[in-house]
Amino acid sequence: MHYVYIIQSINFPEQIYFGYTLNLESRLTKHNEGGSIYTKDCRPWKLIFHCVFNNKLKALEFEKYLKSHPGRAFMSKRLT
Repeated sequence: MHYVYIIQSINFPEQIYFGYTLNLESRLTKHNEGGSIYTKDCRPWKLIFHCVFNNKLKALEFEKYLKSHPGRAFMSKRLT
């Protein structure tokens, strides 16, 4: 399975991160252990949304969309 996820910093709630992974639990643990240079400064993180895809291309397209301006508006209005 292919996961697209959104995490939010617990200490800095305005900080949101979008990602793609094959193993959601492991990836969240890595974020919280400081294993990502993009998220290590705002630890700890909580999962606020995830979506499962059977198709890698569709998952990556959705992740790219969420990172776009219209995607962020969609996230704010519909997902979180």
